[in-house]
Amino acid sequence: MKLLRVFNNNVILARNADGQEVILTGRGLGFQKKPGDTVNEAMVAQTFVSTNGRDVDHMAQLISGIPLEILHIVEKASAQAGITSVNKNNPALIIALADHVSMAIERAKHNDAFSYPLTAEVQHLYPTEYCQGVLLVQAINELLAHDAALVAVTLPQQEAVAFTLHLVNASFAQGNLSNTYKMTGIIQQILDVLAQHYNMDFDASSINVARFITHLRYLFVRISQNEQLSGTKMDAIAAEINDAFPDAAKIAGILSAIVALRTDATLTDNELAYLTLHIARLVQDNEAKSQAQ
Repeated sequence: MKLLRVFNNNVILARNADGQEVILTGRGLGFQKKPGDTVNEAMVAQTFVSTNGRDVDHMAQLISGIPLEILHIVEKASAQAGITSVNKNNPALIIALADHVSMAIERAKHNDAFSYPLTAEVQHLYPTEYCQGVLLVQAINELLAHDAALVAVTLPQQEAVAFTLHLVNASFAQGNLSNTYKMTGIIQQILDVLAQHYNMDFDASSINVARFITHLRYLFVRISQNEQLSGTKMDAIAAEINDAFPDAAKIAGILSAIVALRTDATLTDNELAYLTLHIARLVQDNEAKSQAQ
């Protein structure tokens, strides 16, 4: 591999045998090196490959600001927590997690407690990711306990909330955690409106509610990317959906107004019809479940 750029003694940018630009970490890997040098591959500890068109130089700059031991701990803890192939499939996630852990460790050293907003909503809306977040905190703390330099540091359990949001954010490659916070609040608001309108309890751990939440998550991704469902092919189907489920169509209109207020985005007719269909299905499934109990 050929060295392309040195970020610090431990982080470099290189080109591999396939002509791909990769970020390499390793203690002393960039020491007294210059562009064009051959990389000593025996010194490479981690390899990061940019995905989704991310700026590889920017990623490397972020990595260079994170202690190597933290990167190693987070990568190992992610594997222990069941967050598989995280480095291969989404290198930005492990970088974001390591950056967060680095800051969380500094807060823990100074007993600087941090309370995360929307904790209850995060636990309720993202049960799978939250379980992974809890396991990640446990795994990181176990590894920190065996690190001579950080042996006195323990991350508080509430960091699982932040890890959850990073996992949710990474699943859609949004790159902006503030959008995930906003999405979480709006989804909870939507479920509250539905619960009040239909006088029902919606359990986020149930399959039908989880399916509805997934639809909402993808809806917000389409909104953020200005790629809402549109076109004339679905117009006739949309009319049929609205005629078949008038009450769901009515409440979908109310939810659409909430989305517009919170995101400044007006749902297209096709998105509105799709939302109507998901609401109708959610209510029918919930009613069937209640009757069966």
